Amino acid sequence: MQLNVNDAQAIEVSELTFGGEFNETLVHQAVVAYMAGGRQGSKQQKTRSDVSGGGKRPWRQKGTGRARAGTIRSPIWRGGGTTFAARPQDHSQKLNKKMYRAAMRSILAELVRTDRLVVVQDFAVETPKTKDLLGKLNNMSLTDVLIVSDAVDQNLYLAARNLPHVDVRDVQGSDPVSLIAYDKVLITVSAVKKFEELLG
Repeated sequence: MQLNVNDAQAIEVSELTFGGEFNETLVHQAVVAYMAGGRQGSKQQKTRSDVSGGGKRPWRQKGTGRARAGTIRSPIWRGGGTTFAARPQDHSQKLNKKMYRAAMRSILAELVRTDRLVVVQDFAVETPKTKDLLGKLNNMSLTDVLIVSDAVDQNLYLAARNLPHVDVRDVQGSDPVSLIAYDKVLITVSAVKKFEELLG
């Protein structure tokens, strides 16, 4: 299939990578798995046995007229433990490589279909100045954009770092969440070829 390039003639790309059907279920699974993998999972609270103290019972079992109490660290007491305390856990979800690649292909195909993929021959800035990059993006009418190249250019990365709705990634650093999070994805021809290699 043909893919239009902004500043050059159209290029021939793989139908498998850029022309497949959109599998919403698979993309959803990939996005959820990716975001779950980013969770720290280190939350921890103390149960009645974790709270320091409370070894000796506050008063005897019988004869006081008060409700029986075995420890001052009971969850119903002030200063006691938490009833269902949070424990550290691994939130990561298993996603086969084959499924991940299929989800990425599905996202790229949908970006092409909805005219959200802007292909350019090359994209770089001479100096690491935000003003220069902003001027370039304004000329292309891009405000909310992910810039993907085959390798991250240091000047480009530094220039984009302070822009709120602009991100720069290389092909290896692209993920399902970043690809669908922006209005447009600006991608270089070399990055397109790299995606074909990795996902083909």
